[in-house]
Amino acid sequence: MPALRDYEGRQIRLTEERWVHISEHPEMVGMRAAVEETLASPEIVVESLSDREARLYYRFYHRTVVGGKYLCAVVKVRGDDAFVVTAYLTDQVKRGTVIWQRKP
Repeated sequence: MPALRDYEGRQIRLTEERWVHISEHPEMVGMRAAVEETLASPEIVVESLSDREARLYYRFYHRTVVGGKYLCAVVKVRGDDAFVVTAYLTDQVKRGTVIWQRKP
């Protein structure tokens, strides 16, 4: 399992089991590099309203198999441990506390 780093340099685990779960959704097949890019260089990171340990990393992709969408990578952060829970394509950024946002 290669070590991924997010925009803050935090090590994030993406296990094979989680990748299999993510790629069960046909629109996510072949999107692993995009998930890694979203973690390393998001446009916005939001703390989930329903789970304070969950951070939602968003990056917009103009060309996906379902058109222009945000890729959302959901990362659980528990102390020094951080791991990808899931990733999906969406039309919009969810409400929540903005933790970080790229400057224009």
